[in-house]
Amino acid sequence: MIEPAYVRTMAAYNEEMNRRLYRAAALIPDQERRADQGAFWGSLHGTLCHLLWGDSMWLSRFSDWPKPDVPLSQSARMIEDFSALAALREKLDTAISAWAAGVDDAWLASDLTWFSNGANREVTAPRKLLVTHMFNHQTHHRGQAHALITRAGQKTGDTDLFLVIPGIA
Repeated sequence: MIEPAYVRTMAAYNEEMNRRLYRAAALIPDQERRADQGAFWGSLHGTLCHLLWGDSMWLSRFSDWPKPDVPLSQSARMIEDFSALAALREKLDTAISAWAAGVDDAWLASDLTWFSNGANREVTAPRKLLVTHMFNHQTHHRGQAHALITRAGQKTGDTDLFLVIPGIA
């Protein structure tokens, strides 16, 4: 399914796209960033918070990153201050890239078992699938954030993987 080079490529893409999203989002007035736009997590701020929550939860399962302090249902309100959210996003992206640098075939070939509060049961799944899911989840919600940023009149530049991370892997 995937190999270590894919993990590193997607971590680099995640980091760069988040830089672009946060740079553009910072140009949007706070009240507008927080306004409910009908997105799944309500606002741009809520979407960015949920994305950080999801990445934190997955990285806590893959490494020693701390789990979020709030449940999934409160993820859109996890961090109120945009500057604090942006700083934690940058720190988390650095941690994701550092984790990705250490991923090897043996780690990817094994299973992970954890208690899922969402499913309310213990789950065991292949790490390859779970890593793919984490990156897919990022892309899904970054797409929503990108749409909200574009709607607010800001630009992030190219979003295509081959243009953002040319020649990597």
